[in-house]
Amino acid sequence: MRAGTSHTAFIDTTPADAPRVRFFTSTGKLPNCGHGTIAAQAVLLDRSGATEHHGRQRSGGRTFATTATRRQDGIEVWFDQGVIALSDHADATGGGIIAALGLERADIAADLRVASPGMPRLLVPVRDRRTLLSMQPDFDRLATECRLLGYLGCFAYELPPNARTGAARMFAPAIGVDEDIANANSVGCLAAHLLDTSGNSAIEIHQGDTHQSPSSVFASATHTADGIVARIGGMVDLSPP
Repeated sequence: MRAGTSHTAFIDTTPADAPRVRFFTSTGKLPNCGHGTIAAQAVLLDRSGATEHHGRQRSGGRTFATTATRRQDGIEVWFDQGVIALSDHADATGGGIIAALGLERADIAADLRVASPGMPRLLVPVRDRRTLLSMQPDFDRLATECRLLGYLGCFAYELPPNARTGAARMFAPAIGVDEDIANANSVGCLAAHLLDTSGNSAIEIHQGDTHQSPSSVFASATHTADGIVARIGGMVDLSPP
């Protein structure tokens, strides 16, 4: 991207009741983008001059609720991610991806799982923070493996049992983003997975430490008649660098 960013959000405010937002990486269009949604809603609130806004956004063929609130240290945004599909048996096809991530089976803390809020990604639990931070994937190989399996990318995370705060790294070279320093949709996917497997429903995940661009994303998941849904939040600092 000429702008030097991994993702770009284009906002159409013509439908004032629910602005349309489209997302792109260097390789093409994405149906949705969690951190892009947080950023877009923060910009819209900032430009409106209001202190709070409860609205809706149209992206990827769906319209969903958003909330943006001006705080002392930035703009806090929450949005409804929608239903998250969870698939088991990812371990049967994950061997090549584990190797492409630069990991060994002993580095994996639990079963792999596929989660999709529209685009599937592999959730990869690693045994500890040191393993997570020292990962050096083979991005060409990882892109090939993900494309073969239809994955957006791999969300590697470290979260102690029964803990609500952890760390993660998102690798998505298949869509032109070797490492995404904040991936809100994957945090929502992780919350859905944890609710499904352990009953935990709220988490805080830190990313970007390896790029000196730390971020925190919050997510909570809920059972509904349609499936597990998640609500995602984050804080945006729009002050000049």
